[in-house]
Amino acid sequence: MLSYLTKRFLTALLSIFLAAVLVFCALLAIPGDPAEIILGINASPQSLAALRERLGLNEAPIVRFFGWFTGILTGDFGDSLNYQKPVVELIAPRLGVSFTLALGGALIACLIALPLGIFAALRKGTLLDPIIVLASQLGAAIPSFWLGLMLILFFSVELKWLPAAGFTPWSKDPLGFLRSLLLPVLALGLGQAAVMTRMTRAAMLEVLSQDYIRTAKAKGLAFSKVVYQHALRNALVTLITILGLSLSNLLIGSIVVEQVFSIPGLGRLALTAIGTRDFPLMQGEVMVYASAIVLLSFLVDISYGLLDPRIRYD
Repeated sequence: MLSYLTKRFLTALLSIFLAAVLVFCALLAIPGDPAEIILGINASPQSLAALRERLGLNEAPIVRFFGWFTGILTGDFGDSLNYQKPVVELIAPRLGVSFTLALGGALIACLIALPLGIFAALRKGTLLDPIIVLASQLGAAIPSFWLGLMLILFFSVELKWLPAAGFTPWSKDPLGFLRSLLLPVLALGLGQAAVMTRMTRAAMLEVLSQDYIRTAKAKGLAFSKVVYQHALRNALVTLITILGLSLSNLLIGSIVVEQVFSIPGLGRLALTAIGTRDFPLMQGEVMVYASAIVLLSFLVDISYGLLDPRIRYD
C-alpha cells in the first residue's frame, strides 16, 4: 500500500509541475507587451520600464518561471497588480466559499443521481427507465447560469423566499449563510445530477450484467442483498470516479454561478483578474484550480486502493 501511495503522490506532484508550466507558457504566449497592456498605450516609457522591472519581464522566461514556481512552493504567489496586495491574501478567504459551493452541489447531485441511476438500471426495459434517461439528458443540456436565473425568478422574485444575490458569512448569520448559498448550490447540483444519473445507470448496468450477479440470483439471495452488497459494492470504483469528476466540474462551474449570484468566491475573483489583466492573480487562481483538481484525482486514486486491493498491485 505504501508503494502505491508513493507512486500516486509523485504522479500528483508531477501533474502540478506540468500544470505550472502550462499556465506560465499560456500567459507568456499572450500577444503584446504585458506592461503596455496593464498601463495602456499612453503610458510613459519610464512607467513601462519600471513595471517591466517590477514584473521581472527583463529576465529570461526560464528564470522567471522558476522564480515564480519556487515562490508557489513557499506560499508566495506574488502581488496583485490591481489590488496591490499579496495574491494569497486575496485567494485564501474565497477558497472556503467556492469549495462550499462545490461540495454542496456535489451533495445535491449525489442525493438525486445515485438513487435515480440505480433505480433506472434496475427498471431497464420498463417505461420508467427511458423517462429517467430523457429527463437526465434534458437536465444535462440546461446551462447552470440559465438554471440559476430561473431559480432566482421563481424563489426570489415570485415567492420571495430566498435572496436573489449576495453572500452572508457563517460567522455573522448561520441561517443567512445557508439561505444565500441554497440557490447557487441548487443551480450547480441539479445540472451535475443529470450527468451523474446517466453515468450511475451505466455503471450499475455493467455490473448487473456480470456472471457473479447471475450466480447470486441463482443462489436465491434476497434482491436487496444482490443489489446493495454485490452490485453496488462492485460499482463503487466507477461511482467514486464519477464523483471525483463531478467535484472538478462543479468547482469550475462555480465560476459562472458565482457571477450570477454575486458571491465573492474564486470565480468572481478570476473574472476580475482577467478583466484587469492582473497576471500574478490570474496565475495564482489557475494554479489553485489546477492543484485542487490534482488533489481530487489523488484522493480518488487512494480510494481505488482502499475499495479494491487488487489495484494496489497493478
